[in-house]
Order: sequence, then structure tokens, then C-alpha cells
Amino acid sequence: MDFYSFLIQLLNGLQYGLLLFLVASGLTLVFGIMGIINLAHGSFYMIGAYMAWALAEQTGNFGLAVLLGIVLTVILGILLEAVFYRHLYKRDHLYQVLMTYGLILVFEELRSIIWGDDVHGVAVPALFSASIPLTDNLSYPVYRLAISAVCVLLALGMYLLIQRTRLGMMIRAGASNNEMVQALGINIKLIYTLVFALGVALAATAGMIAAPISSVFPNMGGQVLIICFVVVVIGGIGSVWGALLAALMIGLVDTFGKVLVPDYAGLSVYVLMAVVLLWRPEGLFKRG
Repeated sequence: MDFYSFLIQLLNGLQYGLLLFLVASGLTLVFGIMGIINLAHGSFYMIGAYMAWALAEQTGNFGLAVLLGIVLTVILGILLEAVFYRHLYKRDHLYQVLMTYGLILVFEELRSIIWGDDVHGVAVPALFSASIPLTDNLSYPVYRLAISAVCVLLALGMYLLIQRTRLGMMIRAGASNNEMVQALGINIKLIYTLVFALGVALAATAGMIAAPISSVFPNMGGQVLIICFVVVVIGGIGSVWGALLAALMIGLVDTFGKVLVPDYAGLSVYVLMAVVLLWRPEGLFKRG
């Protein structure tokens, strides 16, 4: 593997890892703060991808489709939290698993009814359709760099929200001791609703920006859900920053594994998980 081939795979691995973080951060936020095991989280990634395709077809503008999709998924998150998830906060995890698995089936059926079962492609926005030439035969798509940049900006925005704002302070306090937060007069139900809507929006946004490079197809949420749980377990359950490090590690291991050991690439991520858990059974970071 020459330098430019290595560079391309490195950039692909980082881009994949950052995209995984965007999905997994919502999953770990919901569990770390609300205590909800949300098996339906991958469905929000799928919904985002299908919204990007459908709205881009209607508006003819991918950027506008993403903005509209974010607004719609925030509303979806608020409604789902109020109607379904709010009743699970004090329930055993088994109830959470059963209900959220049921939601997977509901979302898949609705997807089939609304959008059908065909595979769809989403055109790369014209602004990012160019490629950066590296050699006479190798180039790197600008859109992949744009995905990485969006993920980094969203990760930075999440850090500022959680660590530097009054809302973030209440979110952290609610994760530590929600009864004390309620005693201080803070509406913990509203905090939970906002956190859940944020988690849904993050997963859906990842699906929307990934659609032009991965296509849009049935059951795509199930594939990303499995790998996101691996991210959460490696990073440490409830740790956003652990999820970031784990997602980057998985992105690089998966990408280079497909190039260097293609016959065993599917195992590489799970071998990484086993090694990390043997070293640190609680994951890389504690909740926080």
C-alpha cells in the first residue's frame, strides 16, 4: 500500500468513524441520561436516510432536504418520547427492549408502506461533487471530507451544549440525580424530552448525510444499530467521549481490515471489542 492509498483509507476510516459517532452519541446520550435501552435507534438513522431521499426528490435541493428532515425528526422525537418512551423510565430494561423492538417492526412496516421496498440513490450535492486529485489515478471525493467536517462541527456543538450551557448543566445533573433535580424545581420531563429529541435528530442527520454515499435501502437501520452498540460497549456505557474514541477506532479497524484482510474484515470490529473488554470490562471511559 503506497502513501496515497494509505491516506485514502485513513480518511475513509475517519469519516466512517465520525459518522458512527454521530449515530452512537444519540444512543449513549439516551441511555446515559434517561436509562433507556433503545433498540429502535437504528430506525431513526433509516428514517433520516429515507427523508433525505424523499425530500430531495420533492425540493430538488439536498441541503434544504436535510434542514427540513432535521426539523421533522426533532418533532418525531418529541412525539415518540411523550407517547411511548416516557412510560419506560422506571420500568425494567426488559420492558424497554420489548417495546423498542416492537417499534423497529412498526417503523419497518411504515417505511414499506410509505416509501416501498426499492433501493434508492441520492445524488451528491453539486457543491461537493468534485474530487481532489492525489495522483494521476487516485482522487478523494470532496463530499466525504464534507461529511467529516459536519460530524466534527456537530460533535463540537454537542460538547459546548453539554459542558458550557445552563441546559447542559441541567442535563448532567439529571443524569447524576434526577430526584434532586426535580426537588430544585427543574422540569426533568422536559429535559428528557429534549435529550431524546436530540438523540433522534443526531441519528437521523447521520442517515441523511450518509445517504449519497451508502444509498437508501430497507433494513439499513438494523445494520447500523449493531455496530453502534459495539461503539457504546467499547467506549463505556453512557460515555459520549468514549463513544467518540471507540467510533474512530472501529472506523479505522473496519476500513483497513477490508483492505488488508478482506476475508476476515467482518470479524475485525468484534475482535477489537473483545480485546478492549478483556483489558477494561467497563469500556474505555466511565459514564460522563
